[in-house]
Amino acid sequence: MIAAEHGSGVPLIAIHGFGVDHRILLPLEDWVADRPWRRVYLDLPWAERAIDRGLGTPREVADAVREEVETITAGGPFAIIGNSFGAMVARHVAHALRPRCRGLATLAGVFELDHDKRRLPPREVVVTDQSVLDRAGSFRDDFAEMAVVQTADALAAFEEFVLPGLRGADADVLDRISSSYSAGYAPEHTEAAFTAPSLHVFGRQDNVVGFEDGLGTADHYVRGTFVVLDGAGHNVHLERPDAVAPLVRDWLLRAEQQIL
Repeated sequence: MIAAEHGSGVPLIAIHGFGVDHRILLPLEDWVADRPWRRVYLDLPWAERAIDRGLGTPREVADAVREEVETITAGGPFAIIGNSFGAMVARHVAHALRPRCRGLATLAGVFELDHDKRRLPPREVVVTDQSVLDRAGSFRDDFAEMAVVQTADALAAFEEFVLPGLRGADADVLDRISSSYSAGYAPEHTEAAFTAPSLHVFGRQDNVVGFEDGLGTADHYVRGTFVVLDGAGHNVHLERPDAVAPLVRDWLLRAEQQIL
């Protein structure tokens, strides 16, 4: 599952969302490269270069990632960050492997797995620029469907970090896993409170997973920072990088204090 590794130190495991690949989390490199973490980016089964091992449900994917993390960390401490679907996986791994997990972060995380039960804001585009949409060309629809901030910077980030994963995803694997999407893990309902430092960032205009369901878990994450950013949708860390980067750095500093 390992797609890329950078740096040295305590493992920081990065898990991407549904339909994309590890590249959507590569902005982390600009944010944390000076910190003492070995960044390990995983590709989930539908990613272009991933090996399809026949995993058929979200739980099987999450359990396979847990096993991979156990191998990577070799019994030592680690931190983990997950985006969208990857947030479900990250939360499962963090709870299953505590107290070795010294930090958990989610970006636009899925907290309510049943699409019909999610509390979602209406679709809203905060910044519209027709010239940016025209510049998107062949991937205009993909960008416009998700973008809340339709700026040149957001388009460039989408093209670099999101589009390659979208184009390379294995549709058959996605269909197989999505058929039981709502049967993933929700550790907040079954596990004791999570006591390591955590961070949970949401987009105010995220009409894919919303933010209210995630905020409802605040009592479970007793050392959690919860932030809802205006002017951001499901790609919150790409649309508001200047706001998300210091939050991630603050979280990692708190996690480092649990290790030293």
